[in-house]
Amino acid sequence: MDFSFSEEQLQIRDSIEKLCRPFDDQYWLERDTDGRFPEDFCSALAKDGWLGIAMPENVGGSGLGISEAAVMVQTISESGAANGGVSSISIPLFGVNPINIYGTEEQKQRMLPPVLRRDDIPCFAVTEPNTGLDTTRLTTRAERHGDHYIVHGHKVWTSTAQVANKIMLIARTKPEEETKRPIDGLSLFYTDLDRNTCDIRRIDKMGRKCVDSNEVFIDGLKVPVEDRIGEEGKGFRYLLHGLNPERILIAAGLVGLGRAALRKATEYAKDRVVFDRPIGQNQSVQHPLAESWIELEAANLMVFRAAAAYDNGEDCGAHANAAKYFAAEATFKACQRAVMTHGGMGYAKEFHVERYLRECLIHRLAPISPQLILCFIAERVLGLAKSY
Repeated sequence: MDFSFSEEQLQIRDSIEKLCRPFDDQYWLERDTDGRFPEDFCSALAKDGWLGIAMPENVGGSGLGISEAAVMVQTISESGAANGGVSSISIPLFGVNPINIYGTEEQKQRMLPPVLRRDDIPCFAVTEPNTGLDTTRLTTRAERHGDHYIVHGHKVWTSTAQVANKIMLIARTKPEEETKRPIDGLSLFYTDLDRNTCDIRRIDKMGRKCVDSNEVFIDGLKVPVEDRIGEEGKGFRYLLHGLNPERILIAAGLVGLGRAALRKATEYAKDRVVFDRPIGQNQSVQHPLAESWIELEAANLMVFRAAAAYDNGEDCGAHANAAKYFAAEATFKACQRAVMTHGGMGYAKEFHVERYLRECLIHRLAPISPQLILCFIAERVLGLAKSY
């Protein structure tokens, strides 16, 4: 088994490192302060064709795999962009993949190239205030009227809606009581984000300030039938197809973030002198950092094991979820230790590690909680009874 990157993957890493250099820690600190969306960063990636790294060539992509996308995402995060940088491109990178898999050829050609060129900016509206992780219980409804649907409902944690002109939306097209299973009545749409019928309210949050999260109140959004992806009532199944690559790419970004934090902590431990010796000479400082290196390396192996399985068409659900779980935990510990290594200065924004800590927390929570991942592994891998 070969654990090294291919020549192509190494070239991807080198190219992304070069592209990220102008967007350094100071750039991301400023975006964390002013909250301005990093459109110049996204446009730089789009200009060089990186947003389509895992999309087919016939829609303007590079036709590469999730493994190559993971290399890219990890390199972006490790550059100091952290979660803000990764999240700014996550929807065009893998959020619109259901269109590629389940859309008609006309839809693929109409919808995907503008996203990869950055002519269109999509947001992704799935979560609702009263359903959380129980996605099958969504209540936003889309009622068909001839050649269009009318949508009413309330979404929450919709990223990039402040800057988007397109929306990917899942809504109920058949009442739950009329279906055999709740998932049977949900349909997926990709359409114009009409701000006359969508009230978008920004959510102030702990981290990732430059990538907005929002509540979206939908009151009469008109969606043409030709903007429905796939068959009516199968939208939830279409979303499931994208869950594993989402988990893998999130985990890759987390490992990059953990490495950035560890690098900052190590540099500080070498330079900071207390009692006439660098603090990195003390085992109480050395050992936690060494442990984090080990944990991040292990998480990285899990990431690319899952990515290889996905690219080879294997069932990778367990590995993708495990990679996300372990990368989140290892990165949280690395970021926490980076702050503690800096002592009081770890609390200061100028050293960046407090931003890393804030930004890593979201992916301990979302898009799936660690508890649900453990339930998945217990049931699907170990064969234990369902606990909820």
